[in-house]
Amino acid sequence: MKTAWGSLPPRIRALYVVGRERTAAWLGDALAADSASQVLLDEAVGAATGLAALGERIYDAVLVGHAPGELDGVEFVEGLRAGGAEEPIIILGTESEAELSAFCYEAGADAYLCLQTATTRTFLWTLARAVERHQLIGENRRLSQTERNRGQQEQGEAERLLAAQRGLVENCRRAAAAAGATSTGVLPEAVRKHYRELLRAHVIMGSGNLSTEMAALAGALAASRVSSAEILSLHAEVVEELVRGLGSRSARHVMTRADLLILELLADLTECQRTGCGHVGKQMNR
Repeated sequence: MKTAWGSLPPRIRALYVVGRERTAAWLGDALAADSASQVLLDEAVGAATGLAALGERIYDAVLVGHAPGELDGVEFVEGLRAGGAEEPIIILGTESEAELSAFCYEAGADAYLCLQTATTRTFLWTLARAVERHQLIGENRRLSQTERNRGQQEQGEAERLLAAQRGLVENCRRAAAAAGATSTGVLPEAVRKHYRELLRAHVIMGSGNLSTEMAALAGALAASRVSSAEILSLHAEVVEELVRGLGSRSARHVMTRADLLILELLADLTECQRTGCGHVGKQMNR
């Protein structure tokens, strides 16, 4: 059963790496006297034995006894972190916390406890907080990786859709050429610029507040007498700029809003052509 955040876990399995002259028996006895949480201790005497134990079993936490001359806990932790160890690590020693805490943190330990002053309950909470912190780090890492994967997937989908849009534009142009269609008008730069601005605004706001601008743009396009292929080409060009500029996180949002915009614009353009409202956009074309 998963422990609620901020609570003592019912059980923790820890490896206690100690020097030759110190055993874990006394610590196990002290912890057994406090029933708030069960700590299952495995003892490893010496650095080499500790490393071997970590390679054979997964532990919730690692305790390191700091005994200068036998086992330098700070150097041992530095080596563990350099080797990629990610387990919560607490160094235990006889020096005061004021003397050794900073060095332990710099080596990569989660905490340092002075065995002469720390109570059993303090030890349990320090251990629980270290375990919880690493669980949160791991969860955050997994969420970040999931988000990166999702963004990459959306970017790939956007690239495929853009490729399909470019293919559609080319098909429209070839079909027009095969039908012997005469050349149409050229989009004025003012219209191209307005379309870029309108699409950016549409991505952020949606079309609800842009109906007037949409109608004006449709009128300008009608007045320019450009082909549908040129309109689609402009759309694909601007969408591609936005997708690449905003990054993978916004790819799906951009594509969805852009599709809505081009559909609404083509509907407005069809209405303009039907009612002859192209003169409305002539001012924009100048």
